[in-house]
Parts: sequence; structure tokens; C-alpha cells
Amino acid sequence: MLNEERRRAIMKLLNREGRVLVTTLARQFKTSQVTIRKDLDLLQSQGLAHRSHGGALLSEGALEDPTLREKEKLHHKEKIRIAAAAAGMVKEGQVVILDSGTTTTAIARALRGMRKLTIVTNAVNIAADLAGTEIEVILTGGTLRKNSFSLVGPIAEEMLRYVHTDTLFLGVDGFDAHFGLSTPNLLEAKVNRIMVEMAKRTVAVCDSSKFGRRSLSHIVAPSAVHEVITDHGIPRNDLRALRDAGIEVKLV
Repeated sequence: MLNEERRRAIMKLLNREGRVLVTTLARQFKTSQVTIRKDLDLLQSQGLAHRSHGGALLSEGALEDPTLREKEKLHHKEKIRIAAAAAGMVKEGQVVILDSGTTTTAIARALRGMRKLTIVTNAVNIAADLAGTEIEVILTGGTLRKNSFSLVGPIAEEMLRYVHTDTLFLGVDGFDAHFGLSTPNLLEAKVNRIMVEMAKRTVAVCDSSKFGRRSLSHIVAPSAVHEVITDHGIPRNDLRALRDAGIEVKLV
């Protein structure tokens, strides 16, 4: 296989999976890890990939805002495991906030069998998923964002200021261990910040591909997060930085 052919094949994997590992690529293409690292470095220099410890992530622009249906295709197994761990933290009688996103949608589905639970959400699809269950659902109201099925704007913000909740499960598009949590949409970020203010405990729920990324709109600093639930693919440097900052990290 020619170098260019191998790099194109790596890009196909990145576009499909969102992340690749040096060790896996070296085995797959029957070449050395040094060669794969050079390939990934070149792809990063071309703006196509973002290098991380042991591999690379698909490079995403700060303005990139994929639809919920597009996101659902990525890292599905990891999201299901994260959702199960998050649902295991919830107790009857609590009030929980779920922001919009594919991981929080998975959490909502994992909670469907619970009783005496109140969920506050700005996600229309989550409210629809929970219709017909015994869970009390409070939908914020606001202006609908078609990409994410989320409600944003002054109405959503005002409503959230009237609720005090036990736990917020916050899904994000980017998680830089030093910069903080981010999302492509300014209005979404503002709603998320108010959710953090009104929750006793904030739990970031995101698969490992979100680490090392920065989207356009900053939500909060890492210090605002009490716990992170992610998968074992999280870069070791990010894991160390989070735990050094006193943030509990659960790997699933």
C-alpha cells in the first residue's frame, strides 16, 4: 500500500469512528507505529486530524454543529455504557436536569423504568421519549434549534432560574481539560451555564472523542464540574489533569 493510500484509509476510519489508535492502525496496515505516527502528524498538519496521546481524533471546526441524527451514529456503544453509569447514580425522589444531546438521550432512555422522578430538560426529543412513563417531565420552553431538538433563548433561560435540581447530566461537544466545556452554539452555551448554576451537582457525560476539542462557545471551566463519566479511551494527560483538579472521573 502506498503512503497516500494508507492515509486515505486512515481518514475513512476517522470519518466513520471519530478516533483512531496508533497500535490498532499499525496492526491493520502491517506497518510500524513510527510510520503511523508520521501519518497522523501529517494529517494534523493538514487540519484533518487532531493528535492525542496514542492516536488521533477527527478534526472538527469550532463552528461545526452536526445534527442529532448524525451524532447518534458515532460511539454508540460508549454512549450506552455512559448512560447506564449515569442512570445508576439517580435515586427516586430526585430532580434531574438533562440537556440536549445523544448521550443525555441515552440516559433518559435508561431512566424510563423509574418512578417518583422529575426530569427537567430543554430537549424536545427527550421529553417525547419519556412521554407515557411515570416520570414527571418539565420542558423549559424556548426557541427550537432544529439541529439538536433543543430549546434555547430567554424563555428557556428564565424558566431554568426557577428550578433547583439535584443533578445535571451535561453532554458537550468539546472538553479541554484546561479550557473547559464548550459547544458550537452561543445560545445553547448560555442555557447550559444556567443549568450548572441551578444544579447541586454537575456531571459531564461524554465519550472520549470529545477530549482535546474546543467548540466556539465556552460553557464553564472544569472546576464547575463535580464528576465526569467517559470511556477508557480518554487521553491519559486529560485524565491526569482532571483528577489533579479534584474532579471525580468514572471510566466505563
